[in-house]
Amino acid sequence: MALMRAAVCHEYGKPDAVRVEDGVEVASPGPGQVRVRVRAAAVNFPDVLLVANQYQLTVPTPFVPGSEFAGEVVEVASDVRDVAVGDRVFGAVTVGAFGEQIVLSAGDVRPIPPGVDDRLAAAFGVAHRTAYHTLRSVAGLRRGDELIVLGAGGGVGLAAVRIGAALGATVTAVASSTAKLEVAAAHGAARCVNHTAGDLRGALRAVLPGGADVVVDPVGGPLAEPALRSLRYRGRFVTVGYASGVIPRIPLNLVLLKGVEVRGIQLRDFLTHRAEDAARDDRELLAMLADGTVRPHIGATYPLDEVVVALRHVADGRAIGKVVLDIAPSVASAG
Repeated sequence: MALMRAAVCHEYGKPDAVRVEDGVEVASPGPGQVRVRVRAAAVNFPDVLLVANQYQLTVPTPFVPGSEFAGEVVEVASDVRDVAVGDRVFGAVTVGAFGEQIVLSAGDVRPIPPGVDDRLAAAFGVAHRTAYHTLRSVAGLRRGDELIVLGAGGGVGLAAVRIGAALGATVTAVASSTAKLEVAAAHGAARCVNHTAGDLRGALRAVLPGGADVVVDPVGGPLAEPALRSLRYRGRFVTVGYASGVIPRIPLNLVLLKGVEVRGIQLRDFLTHRAEDAARDDRELLAMLADGTVRPHIGATYPLDEVVVALRHVADGRAIGKVVLDIAPSVASAG
């Protein structure tokens, strides 16, 4: 059994509950599994919630947090055929990414396209897959649509801005600071609205007098209703998550009067129940990563030893785009 350096949560609480330790055991791959040397890992808000035991599922302590990673395969089980030692891969798990090595199913890793470094690969997976499935398969975004993205400075929000623009929509980004909106504009937002500056409904009416076709909401809370009111007749509102910590209560008469549709997506369930759509979306999205059409914005990078600082950065809502941990030196293949 191998040993590694990893961040470990021994008791639930704030990010300070996590400690970086040496000598953490790494299991050998079982049937259908691979062992990956992790070079970079992304820090996400659900990581904070899992450490606090406030997520929709509970992971027994002790555990290694972290859900997104990129690195190199160093061992495969004898029955694995599609992944080989030396392959550069990235993937997503519930926990386990904030360590030097991780063991997981071979079906849960994908090859890193040539020329894409480990940090970008680690930052790409969950946020961009969620945003792409949301826009392509759930919202049915069409070229020429008017798209409002709430939380446009966060991981999913900024990915939705970039992907929405790439798919031909005109994007209105809504975020809480000038810095976040500047990044959103650099990633394709045609209009930017700071929701802390005043009445969000009035601000959206001013920039979109004809209304929007689609709203993507990874935030919830008080932003949801004014955004829903900004939809034109038969618009689509997609709820993705509640980063604000508040699940909104939408007056159903708005749905009736405006003829809009309220849809939802949870990535895990989408992958299970709409497997064909998910496979198609993943192929299209990976091609966009490979050709540079879509690249994640990494707003901050920390070494593994500063994992607590990185988790606080995300927990406090200061992250712009993605926050990444350097677990080992990052590399990129030629291509």
